[in-house]
Amino acid sequence: MNFSYFSFSIFSFICGVAFCSILNLGFVFGLFLILLSIILFLINRSAWSTPIYLCLVFFLLFFGLGFLRCYVSDQILDENVLKDYIGEEVSLKGIIIDEPDQRENNTKLTLKVSSFGGSTPKLDVDVRILLTVPHYPQYVYGDEITVSGAVEEPENFKTENGKVFDYINYLFKDSIFYTMYFPETELISKGNGNFIKEKLFSIKNSFLKKVQKTIPDPQVSLLGGLLLGVKQSLGKELQEDFRKVGLIHIVVLSGYNVSIIADFMMGIFSFLPRMLALSFGALSIILFAIMVGGSATIVRASIMALLVVLARATGRTSEVTRALFLAGFIMVLHNPQIVVFDPSFQLSFMATLGLIVLSPKISEYFKFVPNKYYLRESVVATISTQIFVLPLLLYMMGELSVVAVFVNFLVLMFIPVTMFFGFLTGLFSFVWIALALPFSYLTNFLLTYELKVVELFANIPFASIKVSYFPFWLMFGIYLLFFLLYILNKKDKL
Repeated sequence: MNFSYFSFSIFSFICGVAFCSILNLGFVFGLFLILLSIILFLINRSAWSTPIYLCLVFFLLFFGLGFLRCYVSDQILDENVLKDYIGEEVSLKGIIIDEPDQRENNTKLTLKVSSFGGSTPKLDVDVRILLTVPHYPQYVYGDEITVSGAVEEPENFKTENGKVFDYINYLFKDSIFYTMYFPETELISKGNGNFIKEKLFSIKNSFLKKVQKTIPDPQVSLLGGLLLGVKQSLGKELQEDFRKVGLIHIVVLSGYNVSIIADFMMGIFSFLPRMLALSFGALSIILFAIMVGGSATIVRASIMALLVVLARATGRTSEVTRALFLAGFIMVLHNPQIVVFDPSFQLSFMATLGLIVLSPKISEYFKFVPNKYYLRESVVATISTQIFVLPLLLYMMGELSVVAVFVNFLVLMFIPVTMFFGFLTGLFSFVWIALALPFSYLTNFLLTYELKVVELFANIPFASIKVSYFPFWLMFGIYLLFFLLYILNKKDKL
């Protein structure tokens, strides 16, 4: 299939979803675009051989389909269930349906409400509330609890850079429309979630507790983000340092982190035939995704990492890029809100696209960098991802890191071995703590180095520049230019 028509159709669908997320003009608007595309297609058969005309037809059709998918999703989500109780004290009963998100001063719990307490009528629809609770008592996925407190609606807020963070729609993508701050809570029962997810989360938490016995904070918090995607805060000051130096993407699990694991596994088995080594890399991604709980974010990151590994192993950039677009299309089809309101999806997709598309093209310009210890690959990967995520970061955060490329190079080249020794530390801790100590010393040394690099460069004056105004249309225009340049560079013409 011609790549241009395939990718253009998916691009148009995602544009339709994004447009509806920002400006919902109603069902009739989407239907009108679809009917218009059909009419244009039927009334002018002689223009079917004209690429520009067909592009217009494809754009209207798939833009309309994307718009309708987003519209239908908005209608299915019923955010008005608790409108009458805003600001009132209510008693609720429900089940914690996601892994607790531990922050510096509190813990976030996602509660799926099953019923109201007291004389309030029973709830018969899916309502989710984000609870902000103290660190203790500790709750886990699958716990059934009662909460008593004031129901509130989330509010958007300004970040330190002066940008307004759309917190309402950020929660909306996960079907969360209400919040409660420090309600009274009481445990009713345990083990009410998915049995497999409960066991996976239990193994992950046990793994991290073992590692914490031999590696101190903040090093162990960074390792938890690198290796397990643990939602554990590094602290406000340290997170700001990571943001200043353009390294915030390694604090949480992403497609790039997961691809590092696969690359390392492929390197270990490089003495085997290429396809067998590739199979071990892919298998490591699948097992890793299962081990860390298989959340939606992890699944997305794992799919993108598999595509990166496949591209590097086969060299078939066009085919893998098609697969990436198809994977993105399926993810958006499942949850349209991630297009506009999920920064992790946006950054992960663009970084993966940069690794697949740009890395092979600029690699020849860095032959002066030695390939030993993956130095050249680290430089190329760093520059490729930074180019593709920069417009998005400028729009979301309004901050340009001057030292990002250099710091990424100094740190990312050590991330694979850090993750490897961190994994061995946790693994051998299950057997005997003393057996894990040599690996923990190495892991701690590497983590300390990475934190020191971040701290050193973050304290440099003008390490980052505030960009007070970077509009959406400019970000979209840059990515549209990237897309058009890639299409024009293909041998397959429209």
